[in-house]
Amino acid sequence: MAYIEFHNVVKRFGDNTVLDHIDFGIQKGDLVTLLGPSGCGKSTLLRCLSGLETVTEGSIILDGVDVTDMPASKRNIGMVFQQYSLFPNMNVEQNIAFGLKMQKVPADQIAEKVAHAIELVELKGKERTYPASLSGGQQQRVALARSIVTEPKVLLLDEPLSAIDAKLRKALQSRIREIHQELGLTSIFVTHDQDEAMVMSDVIQLFHAGRIEQSGSPVEVYTQPVSEFAASFIGSYNQLSRDEFHTVTGSQVAAGHVVAIRPETIGISGAPAAPSDDAYQVKAMVVDSVPRGNVLRYTVRVGAVKLFVDTLFRSFQMFDPGADVYLSIPKHDCLAIPEGALREAA
Repeated sequence: MAYIEFHNVVKRFGDNTVLDHIDFGIQKGDLVTLLGPSGCGKSTLLRCLSGLETVTEGSIILDGVDVTDMPASKRNIGMVFQQYSLFPNMNVEQNIAFGLKMQKVPADQIAEKVAHAIELVELKGKERTYPASLSGGQQQRVALARSIVTEPKVLLLDEPLSAIDAKLRKALQSRIREIHQELGLTSIFVTHDQDEAMVMSDVIQLFHAGRIEQSGSPVEVYTQPVSEFAASFIGSYNQLSRDEFHTVTGSQVAAGHVVAIRPETIGISGAPAAPSDDAYQVKAMVVDSVPRGNVLRYTVRVGAVKLFVDTLFRSFQMFDPGADVYLSIPKHDCLAIPEGALREAA
């Protein structure tokens, strides 16, 4: 039995079905990410679990107890939102202690628990500081400490890092992951950022249009997309129709399928590679190149077909637009997936 169970959960707002028979379980101690584009239902599911939204159909079980109709205040769930929602008239220590005071925890225990939470989120020395004097990242750390200090059964994080700059965001991703492991929490993290999901998760639930498109570990979801949507949302796959795949490789794919190829699996060079039974050797022309941090993304063309090719950014080894190049495409990285109308990732 899973620690958290969603049984055919449906949520409708009028005629709009936001959650369409969601059915999966979460094991105790896991950090599960709900990943998907805006409007796919991931935050709504979080709110249903927390009790902030009612379920139209289905049930939610938490630690063996049916909480479907239980008031939010009785569920013992901690939640961190994108908005920090700190009390401006309370300092860091007072903000973190607020929930414990509401639970009428003895003062000496409050002091001990708050001190530990402050240490966990690395805000020692800021105890008497008010929110207006804190950076966005520090305020989010206070919000996190306030949620974990009450020792919730589940910690819910609804896109908590989306308003924070990239460098600090990466640091907080690592720290949240570390705190999750140190405390043995069961956590659910909502994001639309695939890179964040890969870093944070034990399990990814990929949402699309109110349904779960794919479930699995980050490696499974990244390397084995089950649909065109999964391939378009995770890893920026090249997606080739049967005809396009034949144009590029000269090979066939089974009817009713398209081929997905990750850009980083394609080798690129200025000279032909030695023939290999394990890879397609293809001549192409460079259309463009765009730096993406430490990765350089080429757009190349094979006939009328365009492909993305990712390689480490080495300024001394770059190909100009119009240059002829040679691609090596490993056959085992050409993934045949069921064909369907491509659904654009928002």
